Order: sequence, then C-alpha cells, then structure tokens
Amino acid sequence: MSVQTGLQMSEQSLSRKQAHYRVLIVGGGTAGITVAARLKRRGIDKVAIIEPSEVHYYQPLWTLVGGGVVPVEQSARPERGYIPKGTEWIQDHAESFDPEKGLVCTRSGKTYGYDYLIVAPGLQLDWQKVSGLTETLGRNNVSSNYTYETAPKTWEFLNQFRGGVALFTMPSTPVKCGGAPQKIMYMAADLFRRKGIAKDTQILFYSGSNTLFGVPEVRKVLEKVVERYNIQVNLNYNLVAIDPIRRVATFEATANHPDVQANPDKPAPSVEVPYDFLHATPPQSAPDFIKQSPLTDGSALGWVAVDKHTLQHTRYPNIFSLGDVSNLPTSKTGAAIRKQAPVLVENLIALMRGQKLSQSYDGATACPIVTAYGKLIMAEFIYDSKWKPTIPLVKTDRERWDMYMLKRWGLPFMYWHLMLRGLA
Repeated sequence: MSVQTGLQMSEQSLSRKQAHYRVLIVGGGTAGITVAARLKRRGIDKVAIIEPSEVHYYQPLWTLVGGGVVPVEQSARPERGYIPKGTEWIQDHAESFDPEKGLVCTRSGKTYGYDYLIVAPGLQLDWQKVSGLTETLGRNNVSSNYTYETAPKTWEFLNQFRGGVALFTMPSTPVKCGGAPQKIMYMAADLFRRKGIAKDTQILFYSGSNTLFGVPEVRKVLEKVVERYNIQVNLNYNLVAIDPIRRVATFEATANHPDVQANPDKPAPSVEVPYDFLHATPPQSAPDFIKQSPLTDGSALGWVAVDKHTLQHTRYPNIFSLGDVSNLPTSKTGAAIRKQAPVLVENLIALMRGQKLSQSYDGATACPIVTAYGKLIMAEFIYDSKWKPTIPLVKTDRERWDMYMLKRWGLPFMYWHLMLRGLA
C-alpha cells in the first residue's frame, strides 16, 4: 500500500469518526434548539444540529406584525446565537434517513451517523395546493401571517382597507398554532371598528374544521367574540383556488360537510366567494423528505410516528421526535414544545442509561388567542381537548388585558432568554 493511499484511508477514517454523533438533531427551530440546550445542561456531549437557516424566527409574533403592533424585525435573530456552546452546527438540509444503519444524509451529499436521533424539522407550508395562491401572495390584497415576508403585507392591506368583504381562511390540515387564523381576523375586526368602517364591512371565516375551536371552554368565548364582530362562520370548507383578477376565492366542501356526507358518491360541492381582502392560511404537512422516509406514520400528511407519551419512535427505539413534525395528537405550538422537550430529554437520558422511560407527556399545550387590540384568551389544554389552565389565581377562560400583555412582552422574553437556553 502506498503512503498516499494510506493517508487517504486515514483521512476517510477520521472523516467517518468526526461525522458520528452521540445525539444528532434534525432541525434547529424551536424544538431542536430547546432540546439541544437541555441536553447541554444535562452534560450530554457530542451533539450536533442539522439546520440550513441562518435566521431563527419567533413566529408567534407574526400575528402582532400582521396587526400592525410590532415590526417584523423583532421576530428574527441570528441562528448562530442560539446554537448551544459545544454543539456542532451542520448548516445543511437533511435529505434522507437510514434508521437501520443509524445514518442521515444531507443535500450536500454528506452522511452523518448517530447513536440517538431527534427529528424536529417542523412542518412545511403547502402553498401550491391552493391554485393561484403562490402567484398572488403578498399582492392584490392577498396576504398571510405565515411568513416573515408577508406578515407585514397583512398590516399594509388591512391599514388600507376601506370596506367590503374581508375573508379569512383555515385549512382542514393541522397548522402551526390552530388559533392563528382566527387571531388576525379578530384583530382586523377590532381595527375596522376603531376606524369606523365596521358597518361597511362583511367579515367571512371559511374553515376546513368542523368546529370553531376544539376545546368547549374556549369555543364558548370565541362564539361570543364572533357574535360581537358579526362574523359569518362557514365550517367544513377548504380554500382550493384564488382568482386575483376577479378577486374570487373558491372553496370546496370537506368530507365532514353535511352535503358530502349525505351524497358521498357525488363530487364535493364548491362555492365562489368574492373578496376585497383575503388572509390565507395554507395547508400544512410534514416536509417532503420526512414523508418519503421510513419514519412516517403512514398518513397522507406524513408525520413522524411516536408514542404520544414518551415521544419515542414507535419502530426505532433510538429515535425521538417532538414539535410540529410529530404525530402527537395535540396542537402544534411552541407552548407544546416547551412541555414536550423536558419529557423527551429525560426519556432519552434514561434510554442511554438502560433505564425505563418514566416521563410522560400529557398533550399539554397553549394557544394565546388575541380577540382584540389589548384582549386575549389563554387557551390551555391537554389531550382530548381537555381544558387545563395552569396560571395560578387567574381566570383564563375569558378575554383579558393581562394575558394580551403576556403575549406581547412576556412570552417573547421567555422564548429568547429562557426556553431556547434550556431554562423554561
């Protein structure tokens, strides 16, 4: 064997050694960073995060951006500032998994090995599933609070609105914060009232869900809010197309719509709705590279299959998942991740030590639903949509100013300074 060949083999061997981690995390968003920070505080070394983005976003703030309360720049910070010290940042896109061999392949063609894998890349926004939406988004009075670029456009269009039909949509798929599509609607309704154009405005809400909100205690409050603003609610309808020239949105009835259930052999009925302003919430699903992997639960949306209490993968014991990409039957919120992360970390460490996974996640989540400028209902619940408030001495089953201030100031501080540091 030549000296050169020997050096090449040594370099390859070293490369393979360096590309193997005790814990590999796919995704450097809320879930990935929070888990990495907690692992660091527990003394777990040889941890790496695969995350392509240079910017980290606090997305819950985009509701207030769309409502004109805060500038969008307050929601963004450099990703590098939140990678825990001692944790390697692999700035690349994860592309495929080989759970039998314990490998993750990235878009650049590199392969990384792991002893334990945490899958937390979030979900993807399927704009293309609504015909015409991609082409008109951010223009022609069509916007969405679901991106950094278009949330400011929401405020621009709402501020220019002088009356007509204001249309708000929600798909039948799970979405990031199930209450978000309604939050901006209520802020817009309050804005129209303050500007004196409420009498000249018709507010329509078309939702793919079969209920306004799944938790009865919250739904009762929101029904009163809807009545106060004279909002017309249409359930079991998905947005399927937008015609920006005619300013018409087309909706199709879902499988739960009474007409579809009464005539299952006939095409689902559709309806065309003219609009002057449209806020669209896109259908959402697991990223395509997750859907195409062995990790999915087999559903059409491709979520990662995990035990809903331990967060351990149902087929691969050394793999865990949390956050939006998992098939946990609870809302996809940062508040849910804050409760999931400590359970996952403790169970992962128990597995490392050969111990029983003793920590259990009960589905705890929260959705701060803004109902007006200065008003908010803090919806807290667990699995099966069971109401479970956690804030002592505060009745959160009503609209409150203090809960609005918590969302405006307290939660962003907690997120940047505590949660992402593994402290909350």
